Amino acid sequence: MSKYEVQHYTLCDGWVNTWHCGDDELEQFNTYNDAHDALNAFLEDTMESFKAGDLAEPYYRDDFRIVRVK
Repeated sequence: MSKYEVQHYTLCDGWVNTWHCGDDELEQFNTYNDAHDALNAFLEDTMESFKAGDLAEPYYRDDFRIVRVK
């Protein structure tokens, strides 16, 4: 069964899944919509942190993608 993951573009490694749901376990989602909702929530939370002065720079949607993995 296929799963979906949110990948972040990094300068050193290109597109990688940097989301962890445990110590070493990478987070994957059962549906595209679940991954999309999680990414939206993350971006909203980090934008609020940026507006509050807790982050020097916000994250941008173009730095992320959702892909199907096996």
